[in-house]
Amino acid sequence: MTFVRLIDCRTRRFDEMNRIMETWVEQTRGKRTATHSVIGKDRSDASHFIEIVEFPSYEEAMRNSHLPESEKIFRDMVALCDEMPTFTDLDVVRDEQLYTANVRRFFETLATRGELPPLNDLITEDCHSHDPVNAQDTIGLDALRREYEMWRSAFDFTYRLDEVIAQGDRVCALWTWNATHKGEFLGIASTGRDVTMSGMTLFRFGEDGKIAETWWQHDQLGLMEQLGALDALET
Repeated sequence: MTFVRLIDCRTRRFDEMNRIMETWVEQTRGKRTATHSVIGKDRSDASHFIEIVEFPSYEEAMRNSHLPESEKIFRDMVALCDEMPTFTDLDVVRDEQLYTANVRRFFETLATRGELPPLNDLITEDCHSHDPVNAQDTIGLDALRREYEMWRSAFDFTYRLDEVIAQGDRVCALWTWNATHKGEFLGIASTGRDVTMSGMTLFRFGEDGKIAETWWQHDQLGLMEQLGALDALET
């Protein structure tokens, strides 16, 4: 079970504490088992700091605490604190990766049959979409909806998410698109063919948790070949 430790301290010497922590990180490289660490400063009290450290399990956290380097940094940190730090140990009972969940919901929504939902709960009004097959970026939710509708009117499709990786405010999705060509697409009349396309999309999220920018890479040339659009060029 994932384990989180909250370290609550007060200090007017955070810069010194930060240098000690950087030294500790270097000294314990390859030994520490923490997977994520965040330090926050209280907006209403500049001397109040909380560190949130995540471990794969409580047992791993204990092994980390018992490293000789950890015991030394604890003594050094206490010396810089205005009062004794407090520790809160938490077993994680629910963990939601909100940006990742929104990316999954985005692809599911695009593939929804029937009328396309408003999408304003997923995408910002001024979202920028970068796609190398388009001459210009697509900017704004209304323009994005028109682009999505163009694909939806030409194909019945689903997405399979092969890999989803999140870091900070960005999520990268590697996907496979499976579709049936049912309507006109870039001048090509409906063929009824089953087609597939692989691609990758990088999402940037805004502070409101909505998609603010996207970068698309996909094998549209391969799609055109499956639709027979390249047959005339090969003869």
